[in-house]
Amino acid sequence: MNYLVTIVSNALLPFAFAGFVANKAPWRAAAVLALLLLFYPIALSKVALFTPLWLVAMLVLSKVFEARISAILSLLVPVLAGLVLISLFGSHAALYFATVNFRMVTIPSIAMDVYNDFFSRHDLTYFCQISVLKSIMHCPYQDQLSIVMQRAYNLGNFNASLFATEGIASVGLLFAPIATFAAGLVIAFGNRLSAGLPPGFVLISGAILPQILLNVPLSTVLLTHGAALLFLLWYITPRSVFQQQSKEAPFASNRKGKQTSAPNDPNPADGHSSVPA
Repeated sequence: MNYLVTIVSNALLPFAFAGFVANKAPWRAAAVLALLLLFYPIALSKVALFTPLWLVAMLVLSKVFEARISAILSLLVPVLAGLVLISLFGSHAALYFATVNFRMVTIPSIAMDVYNDFFSRHDLTYFCQISVLKSIMHCPYQDQLSIVMQRAYNLGNFNASLFATEGIASVGLLFAPIATFAAGLVIAFGNRLSAGLPPGFVLISGAILPQILLNVPLSTVLLTHGAALLFLLWYITPRSVFQQQSKEAPFASNRKGKQTSAPNDPNPADGHSSVPA
């Protein structure tokens, strides 16, 4: 049930929201947002509360800017707003600064430092933190790495991104770039599966995954949070669904006279769709 909750709220419902927006069904899109809000009393997580607002924000950005610029602004604007608020209002803006600037940006960076410190003095996992592999190979850690970090540093259950887990924890600092490159190929493969879809549709339907990737290993994001399922949905989505957008596209991918390929053309004009980074 926990897996279904995260898969539905992080992948399936954002995909449905983007689809309803693309097909100009505002009431159905609003119903998806209302349904997402109902996940908060179940999950009691900041992501569940934050998801509807974030999807609306990405929709607004996609209507004003192209997908690549929207992805950059989605990180720049919240961080810049925190810096401005803390400089103008001091401690009165502490809640926003702690939630956005510190929790969203600083903590994932600190996690790489913490994991590097721990695994420079302890055994590497060699990917045994993945539950499927743990059952068939020796693993020096029987608990999840977040619990291991809690016991070592007393910082709470400290999850970390693929840079710290598939990278530093699994193969050590020296070979972490190689593992990170392999993880990048997985994301690039998902990007390729979205070829032919409007960049704005990909941006919105995948808007929650970058937030998850900042704090959770790639293997967990793919399986537990539904990224692999979302990649599959991108691949099987008929490109003809967006045929009616030729005159007035709901996304900003065709602004400034940019030409796009036919909806059923697997090779779009710019060669690929944009996955939010």
